Formats: sequence, C-alpha cells, structure tokens
Amino acid sequence: MKIGFISLGCSKNLVDSEKMMGMLKSGHHELVKDAQEAEAIIINTCGFINSAKEEAINTIFKMAEYKKQNCKKLIVVGCLAQRYKETLEAEIPEIDAVISIREYPHLHEILHSLLDGKELVSYGKSERMVSSKPWTAYLKIAEGCSNRCTYCAIPLIRGDNVTFPMEQLVQEAKELAQRDVKELVLIAQDTTKYGVDLYGKRSLLELLQKLHEIDGFHWIRILYMYPDEIDEDLIEGMAKLSKVLPYFDIPMQHANNRMLAAMNRRGTKEEVLALIKKIRKTYADPTLRTTFIVGFPSETQEDFDELMQFVEEVHWDRMGAFTYSPEEDTPAFDMEQSVAEEEKQRRLAILMQRQEEISLANQQKRIGTVMEVLVEAQDGLTGKYRGRGANSAPDEVDGMVIFTSKQPLALGSFVQVKITEALPHDVIGEALC
Repeated sequence: MKIGFISLGCSKNLVDSEKMMGMLKSGHHELVKDAQEAEAIIINTCGFINSAKEEAINTIFKMAEYKKQNCKKLIVVGCLAQRYKETLEAEIPEIDAVISIREYPHLHEILHSLLDGKELVSYGKSERMVSSKPWTAYLKIAEGCSNRCTYCAIPLIRGDNVTFPMEQLVQEAKELAQRDVKELVLIAQDTTKYGVDLYGKRSLLELLQKLHEIDGFHWIRILYMYPDEIDEDLIEGMAKLSKVLPYFDIPMQHANNRMLAAMNRRGTKEEVLALIKKIRKTYADPTLRTTFIVGFPSETQEDFDELMQFVEEVHWDRMGAFTYSPEEDTPAFDMEQSVAEEEKQRRLAILMQRQEEISLANQQKRIGTVMEVLVEAQDGLTGKYRGRGANSAPDEVDGMVIFTSKQPLALGSFVQVKITEALPHDVIGEALC
C-alpha cells in the first residue's frame, strides 16, 4: 500500500515517526512523498502549544481533501491524538482512526487492521528509518517528563519521565553508526534526568562514555539539559570525551527568581550564572543556548527588565523566545492572565532584537578563525556550500556556515573553513582544501 507520512512538531516526535515508518516498511508498504499518490496518509501531530495545535488541525483538513481522490485512509497519531482523541473522532469524520500515544504498544495490530499488507513488526522493534540527512540522527534516551512546569502540558500528554535502558540505546546507536551516521544528537524532555527512574541516579555521563566508544561517530551532541542537573562531574566528564561537543542547550524560560518559582522551575538565576561560569572556565569555546518565555502570568515590566539584564550579562550564543501560551489543564491556565497579548509581543520583539545584536557581536569574534564544518548542501546556482559547525544543532534553530571551496566536497563530510564574514545567525567563509 502506498502511504504518505507527515511528521509535525519536535525532534522527539520525529524519532517516533521514524520508528513508525520502519514498522510500515516491515509490512512491505511503500512510503511516498506526494500525498496525491498516497492510498493512506498518517499524520504524527504535535499538541504542545496553540500554534502547534493549529498547524496539526490545518494539516488534517488539508490531507482530508485527498480522501476525495486516491486516499482511502486518514490516520492521526501523536500528541494531539493523545490529548484530544475523542474530540477529533467526533468533530472530524474524515479521520478513519485516531491513535493515542498510550496505544503505541499495540500500534502494529491497529495499523495492520487498517492497512492492506503483511504483519507489522511492533513499534520500536523494526529497523528505524532515518528521515533527516543521513549523516545525522537523533537518539531519544527517555520519554515523558516529571518536572511539572506549570505552563507545560507534556506530562499530561507523554506521562512521567521514563528512561530507556542503556544497553538498548547503545545497540540503537551502534546500528546508526553502521549506517554511516556521523553526528548523534541525544534528546529527551530532560536529558540530564537520564537514569534517575531506572538506575536511581543521574546516568547521562555513563551513557555518553559508552556512546563515545562506538566507532563511526564524529560528533555527539546533547539537547534539552535542565540547568540544576548539570553538575561539575558532568561538565568535567564531558570535557574528557573528544566526540562530545561542548554544546549546552539550557532552557531557562526566565531569569527572575519569582517567575521561575511561578513556573515551577528549579534553581535560581544566581545558580545558573555560577553554572555558566563553570562551563566557560572548563571549555575554551563552549556554545550556550537557551529559550525564554515572555508574558507569563504576573510578569511585570521589572521582571522583564531583569530578564533583559540577564541576557546582557550572559551573552547567549543561541537563544529562542516565545510568548506565553495558556494551555488547558495546566496550573498556569488558571492563573490570572495579566499580560495583554500586545504587551507580550512588544516584549518579545525587544528581547529578540537585542539578542540579534548580541548574536552578531558573538559571530564577529569568529572572523579570522577556522571552524570544523559538517557539509550539508550545495547551491546549484552559486556552487556555494552550506554546513554546520559544532556550535549549531541540526534542528533549524541555529545558524549555518556558508562557504566556497576550490575542491568538490562530499555531503556529510567534514572540512575546515576559515571565517571571513559574520551575520547575526550565519557566518561566511572559505574551505581550506
């Protein structure tokens, strides 16, 4: 059967999609990119914030149009399906099946009954399809989250943090390395909590040590590191592992201690400043990335000013920011929504404008230096290459390196690039080859 697969949302959802596509392949289904060719369409949805929910609903309605043509089945899975299963079933009759995350252990049986084809291998047991660029793959090391931030619906959707066994992850990583993956990116809702539920202690460093021993990987990157769980042992242990990049993705969400408490974020601004000082003392050129929420209930102008001062003090290399989005069934939903939408947008614009200036200043320091770059694309008209340095994750949040080369370069290879020009997010250079 010809099946179209659409994956929405974050990289963690993408890993789920890749496992599902592996299942479908095990049943001898053909995955097609053109929805007009598809006899069945599966949409893996995101339901984290309002904009993600709107994207998911719009995609469902768009794909429902193909049911008037060749498409026989429209199937919705993922976070939106978990959170609003009954509503979707009742209000969008074009959907043939809404499969919640809790049903994934039986996903092979459900899909087999819906689709023509042979028996399917159970979820997560088939060979996973890597749908991103073939030299980069995500390794999801845990599911769910136990942090209970007051604004976040993830625990409602995905449940508490559940660590995946280390031997299972090492085996999956070895299989990815055998498929010529060069960059392994560790992801979870909270990677630093890895092992607490299963082994009774934080075990991220031990996992990194085992992954570091696998032949084939050139870079190992970690995303979503909760600040209060990045301890001295982890920082110094990572520094001893040459493949593990000094890339610290630390979602802060705010800098005012009262706001952090209202968000149920552990730790204080002062503790994070001490952490950053330790990281910069340990590494010569670390990358510090964060995210912030503006307009959270009860955020005052003074609170926002403190956030701006914090940004000035740290000079983050990478930063994303969002306006607060009220999510039903979360504690913050019942708080007084005291910041008007117009004011949220004003604060966001001020924050992002200042960060762009900081990013440009940080980038300009790289002019004249040489960066190791993973080659990812070549422009057909100009011949220029595009790639990423160790300071850029593959999730389209960070910038790129745009460069020329006198010699043809293979995509997925590494090259040394001398930086000649800087933009707020990208840098420009020349390959040394």
